Parts: sequence; C-alpha cells; structure tokens
Amino acid sequence: MSAIKAKHQRLVLLVIALAALIGAGLLAAWALSKQASYFYVPSDLMAHPPEQGRAVRLGGMVQRGSIKTMPDGVTITFVVGDGKATVPVRYAGITPDLFVEGSGVVAEGRMEGKTFVADNLLAKHDEKYVPREMKDMTEGQAKAVVAETK
Repeated sequence: MSAIKAKHQRLVLLVIALAALIGAGLLAAWALSKQASYFYVPSDLMAHPPEQGRAVRLGGMVQRGSIKTMPDGVTITFVVGDGKATVPVRYAGITPDLFVEGSGVVAEGRMEGKTFVADNLLAKHDEKYVPREMKDMTEGQAKAVVAETK
C-alpha cells in the first residue's frame, strides 16, 4: 500500500476546506432567508401581497385624519399611503414621539386579511427636522447653541 503524496494530500485538504466553506455559506443563506423582512410601499403591497403571516416592513406616509384610538386605549388604527395606494394598519403599543399624521412611518409586522398588523413602529422625520427645543429660535441663536455644544 502506497502513501498519498504530500502534493495530493494538500489538494484533498483544499477540496475539503472549500466544500466546508460552501456548505457554511449555504447554511447561513438558508437561515437568513427565514429571518429576512422584506420592505414594501403600499402600492407594492397591494399589487403583490406577501403570504399571510410573513414578516414584512411597510413604509409610507401616515394619512391625515386616519389615526384612531380603540376603546382599549392601547390599540390604534391608521392608514399608510404612498400616493398610489393605501393600507390600513393596526398597532397595539406605545407609539414613537415622532409618530403623527402626515409623517413618514415604517411598520414591521404582517398582513392579516386586508389589514397590516404592526408589531413595531419606526417614525421618520423629514430632512427639515428641528428639535423641539430649537424650533422657536432664530438661525443665529440655533448656530450659537450648536457652537456651545462642540
């Protein structure tokens, strides 16, 4: 019986290492695909709805006059739109401070029938955001406050 040459032994180890690396990559991709949360805007969600119960993110603008608090005092309903379509949303929990009508929102949750049931809300502000403490200041006063904090 002859021993494997060193050159062939290195080649076999390289092939085994490459196979292990590919296997680990495929396993990681499979695991992440089960945890992925897809992002939809209302028009995409209505045109191509995900399967019921799948975790997705819905982003858009909170329609004016649509926020309603349910009798339990914790659950709210509102409508998210993107200018082409709207989606009714239900959320139970404490809303972020920036969550107001006419503002941007990203809701994480799932579709249940025609309603999006949110587990988490992320409120977005526009690019003209000014902290509450600074909104009544002139531009010069705001610059002075910023300079003091440096």
